[in-house]
Amino acid sequence: MAEHWFDRLIEELASRLERRGKRELVFNGGLSVSGLQHIGRLRGEVILVEAVRREFERRGFKVRQYLTLYTQDPWKGKKEQLERFKDAKEASRYVGWPLKDVPDPEGCHAGWVEHYWSEFGPYIGEFTDGRVEVVTTTELYKGRLKEFALKVIMPRREEVRRVINRYRGRKPYPEGWIPLEPRCARCGRIDSTEALEVRGERVRYRCRNCGYEGEGSVEDSKLNWRIEWVGVWWSLGVDFEPYGKDHATPGGSRDSCVELAMSLGIEPPEGVWYEWVAFRGEGGEADMTSSGFVGVTPREWLEVAHPQVLRFLFFLHPPHRKITIDLREVPQYYSQYYRAERVYFGLEDAGGEAGVLARTYELSHPVKPPERPPSQVPYIHAAIVAQVVGEERLESEGLARLRKAGMLGDDAYSVEWARSLLRKALAWARKYAPPALRFTVPEKVDPEAAARIERPDLLDELAAALESLGEWSEGSIKEALIKFGEGMSPGERRRFYRDFYLAIVGKPEGPRAAPLLALMRKSDVVERLREAARLARARR
Repeated sequence: MAEHWFDRLIEELASRLERRGKRELVFNGGLSVSGLQHIGRLRGEVILVEAVRREFERRGFKVRQYLTLYTQDPWKGKKEQLERFKDAKEASRYVGWPLKDVPDPEGCHAGWVEHYWSEFGPYIGEFTDGRVEVVTTTELYKGRLKEFALKVIMPRREEVRRVINRYRGRKPYPEGWIPLEPRCARCGRIDSTEALEVRGERVRYRCRNCGYEGEGSVEDSKLNWRIEWVGVWWSLGVDFEPYGKDHATPGGSRDSCVELAMSLGIEPPEGVWYEWVAFRGEGGEADMTSSGFVGVTPREWLEVAHPQVLRFLFFLHPPHRKITIDLREVPQYYSQYYRAERVYFGLEDAGGEAGVLARTYELSHPVKPPERPPSQVPYIHAAIVAQVVGEERLESEGLARLRKAGMLGDDAYSVEWARSLLRKALAWARKYAPPALRFTVPEKVDPEAAARIERPDLLDELAAALESLGEWSEGSIKEALIKFGEGMSPGERRRFYRDFYLAIVGKPEGPRAAPLLALMRKSDVVERLREAARLARARR
């Protein structure tokens, strides 16, 4: 039976981490809040770290999990960032400011970081077991990072300079270089100052942007980014930290930081690199990016899908493989997830895939899977039900119709899953569903739609055929529709269904007819068809 990539990773990490002789470990992920906090950032820095932590805890280790936000990073002022503001030209004055100091472009939060973090941070607990500790570099510079700068780096800054220059190419730092950039008191930039002298916890500097010379604090400064990364490892005592593929090039940024750490006597963390998550939408496909504002946030994902389904997609593929997310394909993601659920509970034979699918399903749950097979409501069916009953009756009428169709059991897990699924599927139908699946059932037949009906006589005949049905179920309705269409040419059948949908949903297309009608009362369907036929004849 094939071994899951996650279990191979755990064995590799265990063999390396156990050599450290520690029973208490620290795992970390790192993010810069440079813009849109998309779901791709959950993959390596949050969800993978959490799953590894839980596995090590199962093996008897005590593990603390951090997520470090790099809030002292300078704001780049990219085109996409500037466009967040009403006045991009005015916003350009924030270029080079620490992210923590850039204002909120929409004025609803204290600043840039708080605004974009609000779509990500509050939802981490939905995708994990809730034991992720968030820390910012701004906080660390008030404590451990300040200590690192003054007690570890400053006494050995020439040695640090030589290591970093090996990766600088044609722009080496000169002798005497001080790897601190204080925030300029005049122009606010943290990326344009040159440190001239460090006295205690104060830094004298000159700003290359505005020419100002002054003095600032180490707390309000930033270390060179390579040194800062090592400083975070030192400050938190990090033993494991994944990193994006941009840092994974041999001889690249992570290798330089590993070398720097070792030169300072710091044991660098174990790591694994991960590929980007791409986003496919109306405009095509592109890698999700924070400062480029491409992707969807955790909040937006949760509007239309459960967190377990995203975790399933992440764990189905090893971290080195790119994943593309398309919210239009959410129903397909659920189908894959449901199949793995059936395999996990032994309800479906997946052959050689069984072990991997079952393990992926298990990893999809932030705490643990349900104890017995839950009900599986097809996503498209939930979307149809939600649109038929409407938002106000989702929990009452919606759940009742799922039970009547035999799709919903009484266990608490299934009921809660179905309740949230109906709401998510309704949001998906309104935002991402193809036109045929996006509909409402008007309280009355739309006269304008009825005026477009070509064959009202066929609607009367269908009403009579459906009225005579003894059992009102999807199967009996489907059989009746098939029988009704016998003898029609393909063109006649298309015209008939166009008339049918104009009568039922007020537009010339809609979801599959039998499931739709099965969710409605027979008397309502019959009356609606006859009323549409009457209005169609009257408007001629």
